[in-house]
Amino acid sequence: MARLMLAIPAALEERIATEAIRHGHSVVARSGSAAEAAEQLRDIRPDVAIVAAAPPFFTQALLSECDELGIRIVALVALDADRRLAASMGLRETVSAAADWPEIEALLRPVIGRDMPSVSQKQRGRVIAVWGPAGAPGRTTIAISIAAEIAAAGYSVALADVDTHSGAIAPSLGLLDEAPGFAAACRLAGGGALTIDEFERVGQRYWSAAGSFWVLTGIGSPSRWPELSPARVTATLEAARDWVDFTVLDTGFSMEHDEELSSDLAAPRRNGATIAALQSADQVVAVASADPIGLARFLRAYADVANLATTSRISVVANRVRASAIGLNPAVQVEQTLSRFGGVLTVALVPHDQSGFDTAVLTARTITDAAPRSSARLAIARFVASRILPEPAPAGQRWGRRKRRLRAATANN
Repeated sequence: MARLMLAIPAALEERIATEAIRHGHSVVARSGSAAEAAEQLRDIRPDVAIVAAAPPFFTQALLSECDELGIRIVALVALDADRRLAASMGLRETVSAAADWPEIEALLRPVIGRDMPSVSQKQRGRVIAVWGPAGAPGRTTIAISIAAEIAAAGYSVALADVDTHSGAIAPSLGLLDEAPGFAAACRLAGGGALTIDEFERVGQRYWSAAGSFWVLTGIGSPSRWPELSPARVTATLEAARDWVDFTVLDTGFSMEHDEELSSDLAAPRRNGATIAALQSADQVVAVASADPIGLARFLRAYADVANLATTSRISVVANRVRASAIGLNPAVQVEQTLSRFGGVLTVALVPHDQSGFDTAVLTARTITDAAPRSSARLAIARFVASRILPEPAPAGQRWGRRKRRLRAATANN
């Protein structure tokens, strides 16, 4: 369960501590002020800091220290002034100071899941393909964010750039792409030489206090697309299931089979990598841009995705939801449009947060690291927790493979 630090008034401390311990958590520190809590963080490294959203328990310095160390912070609010203080600092993980423990514990669930993945140690990893139509709906942004949130939940993750038209993961995360990692893995898979050691040799590591993950960068030059043949891509993804818990794929937009009309039916097919990724995936995340043009493009291509994918688990994400592009009550507008014209009954809505994603791009980090309290980041985190990750397992269950991979990655660096 979670290791907690408390920085709350004495009147609340005994009740919160007693309830936390009774529900299986541990209280590793109790602080009388934000300054004292900030001094203890680096030595104690709790999973969560529960603080009162009022001076002297909650300050920008404490918030910044928690962000740097990847420590989740939950604020208890007793007055409207407390809520305004938390909002002014961008903290949305707030709950009433009078709330019962289960309501407080609900905000700890992303942390609880880190130590209790409910997947058998012998079970193979899953493949998540992120697709979106032409017009830059935010495929790469969503794929990176999904990988970051899965890693933050404590699973081992590989993020692979399978786009044969315009791979963008490497520049988005500030990684070198002179030697594309995914293309190298495909070549090794084609020769039957792809092993876990080879994966980690050709992959790069994105390091984060919130949760690190592997990255297989994409081809830097579009002319190299023949290296990503469907057979090689399929073999690579199959091997990745024995490497990490989740493989997240940033695919291309096109699913055309035009190349099959050529006289040589064995000729390479540029869109074969995307098609192979969709057919190999255990789950497909289809991304739509939440504006009239983006939704029209999505609806025209969505049926093709449903036909190509071999899985019935297709989740739709509407990205950049905003009233300025689609009118009043944009969430309802998007949901009704997708339901009426595409038969999409459930859609995850990601609010438009230009400043948050600009910060991520500028600093070459994930939005989980660059703007952890962004409304867009929180929406993606909720989507990952509810639609991708398994339910937490009973207390005491651990996934040894994840820990072995983490130790191996640390040793290699």
